[in-house]
Amino acid sequence: MSKIDKEAFTQAVYDIVRTIPHGRATSYGAIAKAVGYYNMSRLVGRVMSECNSSITNIPAHRVVNSQGILSGKDAFGDSSEMQELLEAEGVIVSNNKIKNWKTVFWNPLDEINI
Repeated sequence: MSKIDKEAFTQAVYDIVRTIPHGRATSYGAIAKAVGYYNMSRLVGRVMSECNSSITNIPAHRVVNSQGILSGKDAFGDSSEMQELLEAEGVIVSNNKIKNWKTVFWNPLDEINI
């Protein structure tokens, strides 16, 4: 595996996350694929946990695991904040999982030209 440029990777992740539409969500893996690093979903998760959404306006609450589970909720100050932000956009969350995940899921490879 080639060494990645973490700064460029982080910027690419942020650029994609900023394009996720209101009321939709995507997965760490889908973002990793979109930036060309298919096996780097955990690194995407780490980047999301460090982005400080309230300052950067990066909608990290719209990025969840591949089953629609709010696995990154602890990165938010209040563990219910991620769910509250999604619900404010009309996304239904039950037991820390997005309902109708297949409908809510936004695939950057299908939606944007990179």
